[in-house]
Amino acid sequence: MPGIKVRENESIDKAIKRFKKECEREGIVQEIKRASRFMKPSEKRRKKALKAEKRRRSSEGRR
Repeated sequence: MPGIKVRENESIDKAIKRFKKECEREGIVQEIKRASRFMKPSEKRRKKALKAEKRRRSSEGRR
């Protein structure tokens, strides 16, 4: 977990900006986004099959 210490005579805005940058470097934001979009395995299979079907249909039209 990233942590920062507010420097002397540093504005809160700058401290928040440093904290956000540190979180970005650690990959925390991406991890939260990934975890919030949890899909059941059956949903993953269905989505993968639909994507493959869409790809197949679009490639048929190009021939």
